[in-house]
Amino acid sequence: MLAAGMLVAGSLATGGCISVNAPDKPIVIELNINIQQEVVYRLAADADKTIEKNPEIF
Repeated sequence: MLAAGMLVAGSLATGGCISVNAPDKPIVIELNINIQQEVVYRLAADADKTIEKNPEIF
């Protein structure tokens, strides 16, 4: 009975250990961001042409 109690107590003592270690290499986060201004540029050019063709609308 004593041996069983020591076995349970020993397993509880070692089962609760948590080890947290920092990684050896730095964490790398890769972000692929692609911003295109082509659409705005085309719209601006289109608007300029429309204003030149129809100056009375403004």
